[in-house]
Amino acid sequence: MITPDNMWRPENVSWTVSHTRELVPSAAVRRGEQVSLLPRELVDLDDLPIDDGGVTVPLKEALRRSHVDGFIVVRRGKVVFERYLGMQPETSHILQSVSKSMVAALTGVVVGEGLIRPADLVTDHLPELVGSCWDGCTIEHLLDMRAGVASDESDYEDETSEAYRGFRILGWLSRLEDDPLPADYIAAMSSQGPHGGPFEYRSILTDVLGWCLERATGESLASLFSSRIWQPMGAGHDADLLLGPGGFPLADGGLCVTLSDLARFGLMFLHGGAIDGRQVVPGEWVQRLRFADADRIEAFRSSPDSRDMPPTAFYRDQWWVRDAEAGIYSGYGIHGQQVLVHHPSECVVARMSSWPRPWDDDAARLGDAAAFAVCAALSSSSALSEPV
Repeated sequence: MITPDNMWRPENVSWTVSHTRELVPSAAVRRGEQVSLLPRELVDLDDLPIDDGGVTVPLKEALRRSHVDGFIVVRRGKVVFERYLGMQPETSHILQSVSKSMVAALTGVVVGEGLIRPADLVTDHLPELVGSCWDGCTIEHLLDMRAGVASDESDYEDETSEAYRGFRILGWLSRLEDDPLPADYIAAMSSQGPHGGPFEYRSILTDVLGWCLERATGESLASLFSSRIWQPMGAGHDADLLLGPGGFPLADGGLCVTLSDLARFGLMFLHGGAIDGRQVVPGEWVQRLRFADADRIEAFRSSPDSRDMPPTAFYRDQWWVRDAEAGIYSGYGIHGQQVLVHHPSECVVARMSSWPRPWDDDAARLGDAAAFAVCAALSSSSALSEPV
């Protein structure tokens, strides 16, 4: 039997990614009556050559090798390629940290409403954190993963690590009897340096961001997603947001959505925050990802996460920005989730996977190779067969 204690073991991941909300409490993120259509104009990409570490394999094999459950490509507003291997079109699949990109998009909406500002202090919205390591931390620091809070997230599988303990306390795993509540845990965290320093990936920062959004608006995060993102975006299915103890929202990775709705989210960013003529996320917020300032580039460069990225890459608003000028950026999640916004090819690529382990360098490289090869091929009609 799969339980919260064993659901992320390698042998159980392929089931867990599509059933997480059956094991962890969740809140519904309701769609509206109006659904944004995704017309289809399919092309055959199954045999598109993909580089797998020096060996060329067809796309269909690359998807299989990288444990892909679902893969969809939208170009110029039309679905041009769609494959389901370990899920169905109506399957609600966990996004893991692609959820962070959605939380940041929601933040942009709330900023546009004047209820929160990037320059606000965390303690402006969460006064119970005054006198803690969060003093002086801004909403912008949370968005860019530059808060000076100590939290090592370099190993998701070390059960003795502080990060593992933190995930357990938040509700991702079965809690121990003496575990504090999430709010108390956050208040007791320590500092490792000044806020606004180097980039360091820490999921807890997104959880605090979600908490600030709830406090600033007086609404639950699930309700906010429904009214500010999911319904105006024209989602085709309800989504779910996982909850920790006391209903604490797992903003760092707890959204469960269908593949087509993930594609709609990426398409909204490709179109400057709008979809079907409706401005959902303020255009100026989306445009922030197209501005590469030297400070963010330098802050990102010292991180191990910059290793396979271009020298001008950076992290902003919970997106991994590969090329700001060209408009190429991704949301990523452990176990192989991705949404790629690729302006040069006018494409969005959404991928859901079930890597047996949280991070797999080979599968990650192959997943990126497949996504970028598809974008390149769609920019060159000679690389494609006729529509099917």
